[in-house]
Amino acid sequence: MTRTDVSTDASAVPPLKERAAGYALLPLRLFLGVTFVYAGLDKLTDSAFLSASGAGSIGELMTGVRDTSAVPAMVDLALESPVGFAVALAIGEILVGLGTLAGLLTRVAAVGGALISLSLWLTVSWAVTPYYYGNDLIYMIAWIPLIIAGAPYWSLDSLIGSRPSRRSRRTA
Repeated sequence: MTRTDVSTDASAVPPLKERAAGYALLPLRLFLGVTFVYAGLDKLTDSAFLSASGAGSIGELMTGVRDTSAVPAMVDLALESPVGFAVALAIGEILVGLGTLAGLLTRVAAVGGALISLSLWLTVSWAVTPYYYGNDLIYMIAWIPLIIAGAPYWSLDSLIGSRPSRRSRRTA
């Protein structure tokens, strides 16, 4: 091997900084995925939460935040069927979390996560002051990089995207 062969081979591998940048969203993806799966499972396994009324119930929570929320109509909609709303929210969180963890339809999952976080910010944590004490706003913002970039590494999206399509195999 000549000296030029070695430099050519080395230049084919991107520097560590560039390779690391490609994985920069992985910790965020793992955190949001685990957190949303946990939040959904926590809701589904909490019998007090899955009640229309009583201490710790979704009904009590939504009634308590109705007058301070940015969009009381959203709370009123949830209060029409509080248990149904709680179950839908929990299932939505689990699906978003699993999609994010697996990297399957990552951008769609991230949009779902951002919408869940936005709705919770506009209702449950809207009156939290100062605003940075409320966690729903930061969750909403945290989804944006995944909406933009998706999950290019360690994801089902990347595996599916790297497979040759049937059309390209037929024309080849």
